[in-house]
Amino acid sequence: MFDVNEIRKDFPILDRKVNGKPLVYLDNAATSQTPRQVIDVIVEYYQNYNANIHRGVHALSQEATDKYEQARIKIQKHFNAAKAHEIIFTSGTTHSINIVANGFSSLLKKGDEVLVSAMEHHSNIVPWQMLCERTGGLLKVIPMNQDGELLMDEYDKLLSDKTKLVFCNHISNALGTINPIEEIIEKAHGVGAAVLIDGAQAAPHIVADVQALDVDFYTISAHKVCGPTGAGMLYGKEELLTKLPPYQGGGEMIAEVTFEKTSYADLPHKFEAGTPNICGGIAFGAALDYMNSIGFDDIAKYEHELLEYATQKLLEIDKLKIYGTAKDKTSVISFNIEGVHPYDIGSILDKLGIAVRTGHHCAQPIMDFFNIPGTVRASFCFYNTKEEVDVLVEGVKRAKNMLL
Repeated sequence: MFDVNEIRKDFPILDRKVNGKPLVYLDNAATSQTPRQVIDVIVEYYQNYNANIHRGVHALSQEATDKYEQARIKIQKHFNAAKAHEIIFTSGTTHSINIVANGFSSLLKKGDEVLVSAMEHHSNIVPWQMLCERTGGLLKVIPMNQDGELLMDEYDKLLSDKTKLVFCNHISNALGTINPIEEIIEKAHGVGAAVLIDGAQAAPHIVADVQALDVDFYTISAHKVCGPTGAGMLYGKEELLTKLPPYQGGGEMIAEVTFEKTSYADLPHKFEAGTPNICGGIAFGAALDYMNSIGFDDIAKYEHELLEYATQKLLEIDKLKIYGTAKDKTSVISFNIEGVHPYDIGSILDKLGIAVRTGHHCAQPIMDFFNIPGTVRASFCFYNTKEEVDVLVEGVKRAKNMLL
């Protein structure tokens, strides 16, 4: 039985006050909060078995190694990857994307085309621009409409035998749109292109089955799924990861080193140079355990209720406009008040203890498309409540009255 009040007890930070007001945390698309169950795992690591992994014969090292590799297997099973070594631990989605972009520097040729959607986060735009600059590749954009939906007919026109790579987020961080990635992947494969899906925003809401999707690469960040910052995952099909050269050189990613030649380790270690974020990886696994204990179906159902309730209440405010009205979207609402800068609204809401995000949300091309400087973004998680939505709505009304 989904009981939001019981769930909230797992999150110590939700009891604090900001500016003398109870915290209403609605910036979950940026970073979700961390439950006590995950915090306890972090504390346990540093108190009981803090040691480097894969290298030591002593008990602490072996215990840390076992816990770290168990976390890899948890992540593999969660996303239904075929093999554990197809899961590469990274510092987050940005790191994961850059591993792939760097690797394709040796595979992409002048005149090859890469496609990216119009609603990408900067971390899924800039690495591909850099890749094209290095290789002479051409970056093309899948356009979107005023509802924040990709124009799939235009996508069809862009695809050709020159298309080598396609990049798209599963869910837009700025608009909440759930993109039709199954269709995107299938059509890209039809012309022989590889596909990377940025799953950072999807992971808190949807369990992606990477084998069923037949996706080539999938990335997420642990801090979006109630885990720690500085930890993430790159999933890649074994044959593609084997083709890509290492992103960084150093310890752990080698098989043998001489001054004349170095040979590289097998997957996944080829892409995990240096001492990793051991605690972060272990806590990442614990965070997925926690969310699975609640149940993603129940999470999705509850968050959809919050989205519908908040959308209805906010639209009752005169001069408020929501950006991102796709038929298929998750619990993110980006909005503006006509004649008011989003930063000013966000500042007033903060004084009331309400945490929202303002600005372009690292998705500046979306804001340029709508010809706006940015939006106020309220993003909801399964530990938020309708009462908090009411506080948000009253706060927006108050900010509007102060600023107009």
